[in-house]
Amino acid sequence: MKIHEYQAKEVLARFGVPVPSGKIAETPEEAKAAFEALGKPLAVVKAQIHAGGRGKAGGVKLVRSADEAYEAAKEILGKVLVTHQTGPGGKKVEKVWVEEGSDIARELYVAVTVDRKRQCAVMMASQEGGMEIEEVAAKTPEKIYYEPILPGFGLQPYQARELAFKLGLSGAAFKNGIKVLTKLSQCFTALDCSIAEINPLVVTGDEQVIALDGKMNFDGNGLFRHPELMEYRDLSEEDPKEVEASKYGLNYIALDGNIGCMVNGAGLAMATMDIIKAHGGMPANFLDVGGSATKEQVAGAFKILISDPHVQAILVNIFGGIAKCDVIAQGVVDAAKEVSLDRPLVVRLEGTNVEKGRAILEESGLALATAKSLDEAAEKAVAAAKGGAA
Repeated sequence: MKIHEYQAKEVLARFGVPVPSGKIAETPEEAKAAFEALGKPLAVVKAQIHAGGRGKAGGVKLVRSADEAYEAAKEILGKVLVTHQTGPGGKKVEKVWVEEGSDIARELYVAVTVDRKRQCAVMMASQEGGMEIEEVAAKTPEKIYYEPILPGFGLQPYQARELAFKLGLSGAAFKNGIKVLTKLSQCFTALDCSIAEINPLVVTGDEQVIALDGKMNFDGNGLFRHPELMEYRDLSEEDPKEVEASKYGLNYIALDGNIGCMVNGAGLAMATMDIIKAHGGMPANFLDVGGSATKEQVAGAFKILISDPHVQAILVNIFGGIAKCDVIAQGVVDAAKEVSLDRPLVVRLEGTNVEKGRAILEESGLALATAKSLDEAAEKAVAAAKGGAA
């Protein structure tokens, strides 16, 4: 789950990370009032969307008066920002964060994320703050410093000191930087984050170290331990199909192709997508209905696929274990009839009760194609998506 910058700063502040004061606004009038309430000669009006690169897209404005804050918010609110993280469709700005200006002496980068190679969390830091870390990693990887955070131990004091030295901090800024690094690590671990990033982390003229920006994503598998975080969820920032899938307990991720996939089991879903691509097609999604899917879940999954206008053919690939083939087949038939199926459908069933499942499909009266192997199913789905017979 992703949250907005202003929400991430609220979380960071609870863990003791210094952040600038600010107020959220959903109208230009509220932005004007926010500037007046802050009582500072300089403020920043920042678009709040679940994506980076907002400044380059025109979503961040410096303002020096309440009227300028009004005009900046008027320009940003309702605007569709297209950044390297939003995709070509962009994200519509529904709210802005009006934040007091800061006396910036230096900009740094720091984040905690999961390192699959090291099989643990890792803190990354760089003196190249304010830049896209992907660009730094590609062009000057030696400028990024790493410290592994071992499970059960957390970021050790010597590690925080080592990173602070490498960031070029000294004096009061050195001590303040160590505190921020430690608190950020604690926040990441305590809340089951998948990433906790501050970019830029700034050193001010009086040697304070402040989180000028904040990005925080949470591992969905750990959210049951933190129900209070669900208050931060902004459904308007999420793909409607993914939101609907979560209601059925389905694992769904939208992709850019035109062949809708419904599969039980993450490994089988990945294999199905690979075989579709091997036959020259492009999957429109990853959809795992799970190993013990019910008829209702299958019907819900099918409706989600049909709701995607980019889907030109649907491939259902089921290996019946706990989820029996006849249950899956009945769910597909019921859903197809309810939504008036208007796209080619290819179904491949194998496993428990497979004969019963195939009989349900054959007797359904639906115009669908069946396949006995995954290779055959993918070939038929790709042909159907290109306009040929399934």
